[in-house]
Amino acid sequence: MSLIVHKYGGTSMGSTERIKNVAKRVAKWSRAGYQMVVVPSAMSGETNRLLGLAKELSPASQGQGTLRELDMLASTGEQVSSALLAIALQAEGLEAVSYAGWQVAIKTNSAFTKARIESIDDARVRADLAQGKVVIITGFQGVDEQNNITTLGRGGSDTSAVAVAAALKASECLIYTDVDGVYTTDPRVVPEAKRLHTVSFEEMLEMASMGSKVLQIRSVEFAGKYKVPLRVLSSFTPWDIDLTEEASSGTLISFEEDEKMEQAIVSGIAFNRDEAKISVLGVPDKPGIAFQILGAVANANIEVDMIIQNVSKDGKTDFSFTVNRGEHAKTIELLKSKVLPELGASEVVGDTKICKVSIVGIGMRSHVGVASKMFKTLSDEGINIQMISTSEIKTSVVIDEKYMELAVRALHKTFDLDQDKA
Repeated sequence: MSLIVHKYGGTSMGSTERIKNVAKRVAKWSRAGYQMVVVPSAMSGETNRLLGLAKELSPASQGQGTLRELDMLASTGEQVSSALLAIALQAEGLEAVSYAGWQVAIKTNSAFTKARIESIDDARVRADLAQGKVVIITGFQGVDEQNNITTLGRGGSDTSAVAVAAALKASECLIYTDVDGVYTTDPRVVPEAKRLHTVSFEEMLEMASMGSKVLQIRSVEFAGKYKVPLRVLSSFTPWDIDLTEEASSGTLISFEEDEKMEQAIVSGIAFNRDEAKISVLGVPDKPGIAFQILGAVANANIEVDMIIQNVSKDGKTDFSFTVNRGEHAKTIELLKSKVLPELGASEVVGDTKICKVSIVGIGMRSHVGVASKMFKTLSDEGINIQMISTSEIKTSVVIDEKYMELAVRALHKTFDLDQDKA
């Protein structure tokens, strides 16, 4: 009997009526003979509502104690949706049981609000499945060594679902969302965007890291590491859709780079508005400077993305990097108060009016001139490039935020992504 993991996003769980539809869909799979584990997100808007209450009481975060309580608070949203789904499944005549992450247990480190999963004890879940029960596990959360509840960061329910699927060696993990798959880019920006029937893990990992919001990057990392077959599909199709049709819909994230996939030089255009650039000016150009700057940033649990260092002039250089826009003020303050005095740099400046745009495709490995084609397209549109980053299958640029949609539309057309593939 195959074991399948379903994950449902907040929009899919957004009302009791939608929860009933999720229950009917899960029941359909269960009655078809599958062992079912379901990982739901909090109901749409619930996490923001809870964190908003905390902000009313304490506008500024005051250290680890407050972050611990924020995790205690935020984790309740998934507990509510999991219990409601179990009740809905019971109303469908199925045996169902819900568990919080700490009851499974999903063990994490102690990085509150950004915890990482370290292990999952699957014994309790397997025992329930053996008894014919549908098991619902809260997404987004776990427990550390001190038995503190932790959360995995925004979008963490995707990671929870994939991690559970890996631990249980599930046949497939189905991620149900409010979109019907992965597109060549966001259809809200480019209406001509096409749904990809298949995309490689490498491409999906790059697209997630470059700003595609369909899947959280850590969930893709997990899936790739543990070889978990992953499919993104819509929860808004009728719940009673033919199961065979449903199981082959959406976008399959595959391990294989088949011939059809190789035909596409560029598979998608990803973008991210949520970026800020930090520049440390007048830095002494000597060994260890990058470590002094980025080591302090890493110790503050701030993730750095793109990095560039300018050519040295008169023994001085400028060092720039990007961070999440929400970490901009914290990074500037850290550098000014702790790093700048030690470095002897002249100034730290920030820019929150930037964005990152990326082209992604495994076909870039075997084709030359792809990056130059991207740069020419941006040049023709009068768009200045501030930073560049590349890998085997992607090229990313930082540009002024006001040009983001123009850049995405132009690149989408340049690489023929608006054309139906054979």
